[in-house]
Amino acid sequence: MTPADLAELLRGTAAKVLAERGLDVSVLPETLTVERPRNPEHGDYATNVAMQVAKKVGTNPRELAGWLADALTAAAGIDSADIAGPGFLNIRLAADAQGAIVAKILEAGTAFGSGHTLDGKKINLEFVSANPTGPIHLGGTRWAAVGDALGRILSTQGAAVTREYYFNDHGAQIDRFSRSLIAAAKGEPAPEDGYAGAYIADIATSVQQQRPDVLDLPAGEQQEVFRAIGVDLMFAHIKRTLHEFGVDFDVYFHENSLFESGAVEKAVETLKDSGNLFQEDGAWWLKSTDFGDDKDRVVIKSDGNAAYIAGDIAYFQDKRSRGFDLCIYMLGADHHGYIGRLKAAAAAFGDDPDTVEVLIGQMVNLVRDGVAVKMSKRAGTVITLDDLVEAIGVDASRYAMIRSSVDSSIDIDLELWTSTGNENPVYYVQYAHARLSAIARNAADLGIAVTDPDFSLLTSEQEGDLIRTLGEYPRVVTSAANLREPHRIARYLEELAGAYHRFYGACRILPQGDEEVGPLHLARLALCDASRQVLANGLALLGVSAPEQM
Repeated sequence: MTPADLAELLRGTAAKVLAERGLDVSVLPETLTVERPRNPEHGDYATNVAMQVAKKVGTNPRELAGWLADALTAAAGIDSADIAGPGFLNIRLAADAQGAIVAKILEAGTAFGSGHTLDGKKINLEFVSANPTGPIHLGGTRWAAVGDALGRILSTQGAAVTREYYFNDHGAQIDRFSRSLIAAAKGEPAPEDGYAGAYIADIATSVQQQRPDVLDLPAGEQQEVFRAIGVDLMFAHIKRTLHEFGVDFDVYFHENSLFESGAVEKAVETLKDSGNLFQEDGAWWLKSTDFGDDKDRVVIKSDGNAAYIAGDIAYFQDKRSRGFDLCIYMLGADHHGYIGRLKAAAAAFGDDPDTVEVLIGQMVNLVRDGVAVKMSKRAGTVITLDDLVEAIGVDASRYAMIRSSVDSSIDIDLELWTSTGNENPVYYVQYAHARLSAIARNAADLGIAVTDPDFSLLTSEQEGDLIRTLGEYPRVVTSAANLREPHRIARYLEELAGAYHRFYGACRILPQGDEEVGPLHLARLALCDASRQVLANGLALLGVSAPEQM
């Protein structure tokens, strides 16, 4: 019996109890809260449903809890139900009902944890979208790991997710990039507002190899060649780096296409016609304060050129025209202002602003010996994704980026994340999976086949804790999807690994010496198989490997 099964049983029982006493059943929440008590001595699960609804039906919480306890104790799969405090209900499951969680996991396999809360939802998930003017820095690396994990998690709940990279190939930053390449090709210092680093010199050399005559061209043509070839080379590097990091996109959307196709001009005219743009000081402004933004935004500048938001507006319209119900934008720490302006733009088109969702990620620092690492070998001024992977590997890099809420800044300690001890979170989780894989191999070598395990034999404290932790997994995945918080998966996996290691230390799993294989061995092996499955499922959602040996 999983927590979801118990919640369903509890609601049905509560409805029956209220109805039998002529009380209003409609006050019951659609889903009742069932949680694991902090103190295991209080029971396997606890609920506050009596405290939630007693006043609404005109009775005392402890009295209602007593009625529920009597009814639950008579239900199949419930060992006991006791009243605590002002009306809490502590519940213990029968061993066989609790062990049924193991059977469910083994039957579902890789599908265990999947749900239907987002069935039919078409989601555009835009993340990374780093400018093609340099390698991906640590902030972009965080979004690469978190965004990819979020896409996987949303998909488990039935959503159709399109991973999209917004390719910023229009605007002043591209001009600065091409001028920087020209300076490097000529052996001159980078422009004051340009880009530096060994990668600029490398790209400049590659451009010259493709076009040996480039420096002989007129200035305008020269810049265009460096722009076109240089951006392609830089973006090819970004794509390759992301792919090696386990991140690939379904769509690479070119910002410049919005201007070339006339989409920006069309979006601006639509807003003018609706009266949601006004002219002042020669510029066109979006009435974004009418839709909750903190200030109105310039869309077309007084010189007639489009402001950056003009592309954003047209891009949102394009996404909606492709049929997306929800557009999630994952942006850096300096983009808080985009939340209001993107939602205002949606509302100005007469759309629901809730079709726009903006997630803001905080800063990432790399630390060695307690001191921040500030210089990259290739990029010069920032630490890149390539630097991080070279230092600690792909698995540790992804896990380190994902395991903390994006609302908080993180320090990645190189010594911690390269260690092979329990203090390294990814090692701790992966080692649990490797240990479980070794047990499965040893069982196979002994010719042990697990058939018809008797889960009622799993009665020890460590077995019960492990089973209940396994049962939490579907709820954790659903919460991670609904709250857009992949770090919940990582923290859960660490909890599961801890529960498994404690079980391993307390319970002998395989027969020793001439000992016969007994029913308890089989039940514990099934529990191990289920634990290995859930660890593998969770690691897969994070894009982290589940090694069979370490």
